[in-house]
Amino acid sequence: MLTAAQVLAQNNFGDTRTGGLAGPMGLFLILLLGTATVLLIRNMNARLRRLPERFPAQDPDAPGTDSAGQPVGDPTDGIVTADSSADAANGRQQHRDG
Repeated sequence: MLTAAQVLAQNNFGDTRTGGLAGPMGLFLILLLGTATVLLIRNMNARLRRLPERFPAQDPDAPGTDSAGQPVGDPTDGIVTADSSADAANGRQQHRDG
């Protein structure tokens, strides 16, 4: 007859030594993610170095700017009128066969 201690002490999980792939696979994934992170950081730094230190000032006489040179949005952008029946709700043209 088995006692409670013997029942609880039994290994009901099978042989835990077979299929020992978790350790090497975990190491491989960590190394892969680390390599990808290093390469992404290097690429980002290279792109940031190529940016100009200062961007050119916007031309104050350019269309779409106010007297202070600040960009001004089109007040009629996205408004659908009765004569623009081909416009979609988001302001883009719909092309239909028909």
